[in-house]
This record gives sequence, C-alpha cells and structure tokens, in this order.
Amino acid sequence: MNIFKNGPRVRLRFLAPFARSARLTMAIALAALLGLAAAAGDAMAKPATAKATPAAFAMPALKADRIVVLKSARKLELLKDGVVLKTYPIALGASPIGPKRAGGDGKTPEGVYTIDGRLPHSAYHLALHVSYPNAADRAQAAAAHRDPGGDIEIHGLPGWYQGPLDPERFYKDWTHGCVSVGDRAIEEIYRAVDIGTPIEIRP
Repeated sequence: MNIFKNGPRVRLRFLAPFARSARLTMAIALAALLGLAAAAGDAMAKPATAKATPAAFAMPALKADRIVVLKSARKLELLKDGVVLKTYPIALGASPIGPKRAGGDGKTPEGVYTIDGRLPHSAYHLALHVSYPNAADRAQAAAAHRDPGGDIEIHGLPGWYQGPLDPERFYKDWTHGCVSVGDRAIEEIYRAVDIGTPIEIRP
C-alpha cells in the first residue's frame, strides 16, 4: 500500500523539473512572440502616423471666378466653374429692399457688375470695390435727375466693432449700401478674387 501511495508522488517529484522547464520555455517563446508582434505593430503604425500631418490635409487656397450675392437670403457665394466653393453671411444697406437708385438711399445695388478695385487700407479691414454705377444705373439716375451714388464695396467690419470677427449671422443691416462680411471672411474673399471678377447681386 505504501509503495502504491508513494509511487505517484515520486513520479510527480521526478517530473517537476521538466514541467518547470517547459513552462519557462513557453514563457520565453510567448514573450518573444509578443515582442515581435509589438515591433511589427510599431513598424506598421509609424508610416501612418508620419503621413497624418497637417500638411498632408492642407486645403488649397480658394480661387473664385464669380461672386453671387443673395440679398434676401443674406448670403455671399464664391463660385468656380458654376460650383459654389463657399458661402458667407452678410449685412446690407440699412434699406435693403429694392435696387439702389440714388446716393444716400441706403440700398445695395442689384444687377451684374465687376470687382474693379482693391482697398487694402480700408476703414473696414479690407475691401473690394464694385463697379456700380454702370451705364444703365447712370442713365436711370439721370432720367430722374438724381445722383446714382457710388463707392459700393464688399468689406469687413469697422474698426470700432467689438463683436466676433466672423459672425455666423448679422442681426441688422447697417451699411450705406455696401455688402459687409466678417473680417476673416473678407480676408479669404480678398485672396480668392481677382480684379475683373463678375459679381451678380440678386434681390
């Protein structure tokens, strides 16, 4: 009986060193495998990380070939080949409904004009001059014995303005007939538009 009972214990004590050796071998193999996997993961991750730089996703500068002003919607659109590139909220003349007929009427013109000048030192941050009045505007004003006015621009915000530089919306029309956008917006529009670019101002 004693031999029978002690037999398994003897065999287990005899096999114990082999079991520890096997476990150690497995642990070493597992560590090596994990090390290789981590190294492979790092090798795969590094190129992706290197490519994910701001420069890789930099947007090209806007370049527009047309401007459309939608007075009733209070929006200015930059277009290229008929596709709207970007839209900006605007404020208009203090009497926004209807086309401009005379100087001092507080209205923003309606019709097709061109950008014919740049004003980098404008009192309204930056400005693009609009070619109002055209021949039709002058003829109409002359027939009514009135001065058609002028100095219509797309411009930024006045120097005294203390609000956000790029308002999401203008809650009041405040210009003398010009089209006002935010300061960051006019910087972008100023870069995107060349002299001679057509501008259509719709009701």
